[in-house]
Amino acid sequence: MISLRNVSKSYRTKSERKWILRNATLDFPIGTSVALLGRNGAGKSTLLKMIAGTIDLDSGEIIRHGSISWPIGFAGSFHPELTGAQNTRFLARVYGVDTDELVRFTEDFAELGEFFNMPFRTYSSGMRSRLAFGVSMGVPFDTYLVDEVTSVGDALFQKKCNAVFTERMRYSSAIVVSHSMPMIRQLCSCGVIVSDGDIIFYESIHQAIHCHNLILMGKEPQIPAGKDWKP
Repeated sequence: MISLRNVSKSYRTKSERKWILRNATLDFPIGTSVALLGRNGAGKSTLLKMIAGTIDLDSGEIIRHGSISWPIGFAGSFHPELTGAQNTRFLARVYGVDTDELVRFTEDFAELGEFFNMPFRTYSSGMRSRLAFGVSMGVPFDTYLVDEVTSVGDALFQKKCNAVFTERMRYSSAIVVSHSMPMIRQLCSCGVIVSDGDIIFYESIHQAIHCHNLILMGKEPQIPAGKDWKP
């Protein structure tokens, strides 16, 4: 389980202080896939990195139970001078999984061809995301953090991403950031909206998307209703 307790995070801009979260408290549900919604720049990716522990909080506490992936799609865990295979082996040792098995899975899944044995610095952004997603899906985490990575590649690769992610969700939880509402509806059963420093949980993914759309139109989101709510 992941719990936020009075969490605050902000950045100073030229004219003002930008709040990502302000005294936010929330328990993410166990055993489900939660959509993380909000305007561009609301702080969705920042929140994922805070949960992963790669960005410090201003104040408050994030309580984590079980293993949590790095934000899938975030390539900061990879060494630029190591090859894809070498990075995969290193992470296998860090997370205590079979190195050869993870290398085989990642090489097959990421479809990088000869680049799998070339330095990570030579990869395009799409190739980096493919490697990150492949390694992450090859390691059994209790909670997966997913940041737009399933939009990488052609339709066939996206289908493969969705299939393996759905399989992992039989045994794990996830927090998912995506601008694709069809994908969110397919992968997630509930949602969280980040807006102007606030965080709101919606038990129904349908209402979460509806309220997210209201925010994009400059309107006030509705009060959370029941799980079976539909617009």
